[in-house]
Amino acid sequence: MTDKRIHARFRLDWPGFALDVALDLPGRGVTALFGQSGSGKTTLLRCIAGLERAPGGQLDFDGEVWQDGGRFVPTHRRPLGYVFQEASLFPHLTVRRNLEYGRKRVPAGERRVPLDQAIDLLGIGHLLERRPGRLSGGERQRVGIARALAVSPRILLMDEPLAALDLKRKQEILPYLERLHEELAIPVLYVTHAPDEVAHLADHLVVLEAGRALASGPLTETLARIDLPIRLGEDAGVVLDAVVVERDAEWNLACVEFAGGRFWTRDSGAELGRHVRVRVLARDVSLALAPHTGTSIQNILPGTVAEIGDDSHPALALVRLQVGASPLLARLTKRSAASLGLQPGMQLWVQVKAVALIG
Repeated sequence: MTDKRIHARFRLDWPGFALDVALDLPGRGVTALFGQSGSGKTTLLRCIAGLERAPGGQLDFDGEVWQDGGRFVPTHRRPLGYVFQEASLFPHLTVRRNLEYGRKRVPAGERRVPLDQAIDLLGIGHLLERRPGRLSGGERQRVGIARALAVSPRILLMDEPLAALDLKRKQEILPYLERLHEELAIPVLYVTHAPDEVAHLADHLVVLEAGRALASGPLTETLARIDLPIRLGEDAGVVLDAVVVERDAEWNLACVEFAGGRFWTRDSGAELGRHVRVRVLARDVSLALAPHTGTSIQNILPGTVAEIGDDSHPALALVRLQVGASPLLARLTKRSAASLGLQPGMQLWVQVKAVALIG
């Protein structure tokens, strides 16, 4: 069986802005549409939803043509759920009736997401008899996501669902989004300009700028590109999938295993065997020609130089490394790179000072 795919080609020309993208996206997991305000993220999402009609556009979802030439499937006939920045619930209805409202238009035989499952995933069982006016911002957004799931969509579109929330509410809702990612097979297109949301949730990353896709690919591979360094916030770096395999209670440390070795990091309380994500910034990686002893760095792994490129300052270089099956990035001065004699294919030791467990 071949994986589902999403093929999208849209062009729009407006005064002061043009959207011109052609994308081949996975039909599973979370694809983050990432970029600054005005980059075209929401416009692209609205084109995919059918809310914005791009003349001559093409959209194919899992072999079904939603737009091509003269064919245009209207939004209400596309099997999708849409989550806006604001939940926009019916204020006169309880949470339960808000959820049931959209579900009624879905034939019983096409209900792929049981309502009880959506309620459990979003942790809103205790809110069912409340009206929206008695909910916090985070609670309203969780109900809005559950309502989008209640229509049993084959794809979920989310337009900056956390943008209107303060930091506390955002941290409250992220674990629920992680549960959706882990437990539902529905593909998600997730618009955001927030680096932490990308690091926590994304499997595939599309980077948009001025209406064009600068990069598109699996999260780790895209972040590890040095021809077009993608900085999620403060620095370049990669996000790796890992499993918690050991704990050192005396020193409050946890050991995580990834496709390339093991890292020790601060213990966040995650149970043994849990799948987690770890983030390694380029600035926290140094290189050595031989393994060092008598150093404070606990994570030292064998690796190979894959590529060397320029960084944002002319004195600096970015080095893409291969550690087992995983890529890492290192930032160092060009003088250091020259003194080490770095060349693609060279084997050396990769020293990782800090690893952040992010979920």
